[in-house]
Amino acid sequence: MLMPFIKALYDPQASLPQESMLYEKALEEIKRYSIGSQMHALIHQQGKWAQVPTFFQERLKQFSDETRCLNFFIKNQLDQILRQFETSHISIIPLKGVRFAEKYFGHFGARATSDIDVLIQKSDLDIAIRCLKSLGFDIEELRSPAHFHWSFSKRLPSSPIPLTVELHWNVLVEQTSNINMSEFWEHATPFASYQNVKELSVYHTFYMICLHGWSHYMDSPKYYMDIMQMLHRHPDDINFEVLFKDAASHQTLRRIHRTLVNVYGHFPHLGDIKELPVSYKKASSTSGSRYWVALANKIHNKFFNFDSASHTCAALIHAFYNLGNSRFSSRIKKF
Repeated sequence: MLMPFIKALYDPQASLPQESMLYEKALEEIKRYSIGSQMHALIHQQGKWAQVPTFFQERLKQFSDETRCLNFFIKNQLDQILRQFETSHISIIPLKGVRFAEKYFGHFGARATSDIDVLIQKSDLDIAIRCLKSLGFDIEELRSPAHFHWSFSKRLPSSPIPLTVELHWNVLVEQTSNINMSEFWEHATPFASYQNVKELSVYHTFYMICLHGWSHYMDSPKYYMDIMQMLHRHPDDINFEVLFKDAASHQTLRRIHRTLVNVYGHFPHLGDIKELPVSYKKASSTSGSRYWVALANKIHNKFFNFDSASHTCAALIHAFYNLGNSRFSSRIKKF
């Protein structure tokens, strides 16, 4: 239902629907997927505000206002974390979240988030944990030994849901790729006036965002929008030849191919912005039961979308470990 709306905001040849009933149904999905602030920002940026019904405008504005309030609080907490890590001389890179919204969607409140993700060096994990605990993030998530991040939360006086920070040292489950995180660090650029805070290059942000969408089975329109937004705003900074070469070296090529073929299949106008050097078919809107298609995609992603048998085995072991420990996990989230 939402794909035609999103297409109309990115594809200059597409137009927004006219029927009010379609907007009413779209609002239900917009709320479910928490993309109201993105839709609000994109409609404004495209100058199409007058083309949507008043009730749709009002509801999107409400979603956007709610997101801005929450993101403002999260941004304040992130700033405290960055200052604490700067003082402790720990290298850190904010991932996704409010910084991604600010840089790629134009405002820190233009994309909803519910927690804070940061990249650190694995060797700095112990001192990074101490820094977080000094700021009140003292609720520890039960962590899988093979996982690539560790979550810490703190209780908020006005909310039953704590705020969570994820300390990442990788972008994928360990042992499921040969990805070299030092490459991400080497090409990171200084952030603001900090000495120890960096931000990923556009290229590595795109690489990460593709893998992030894949890891979530591309099961929300926001993952498509993230990738499209980057392609629309920074096509010259994203080199597919380099990406596929790196992905082959890191043994993430099947994941990257599958993700981009999926996005281009749903939004073929992207080929006019940046040609994808692999074949893809236009996605069908009537391809059977959504439930069974989604289930098949999840199974394929989780167990059969790896470049080597050893990575498939590692993914299976990780999945069974998580299944056995899921009842004990206190994890709330996430993004």
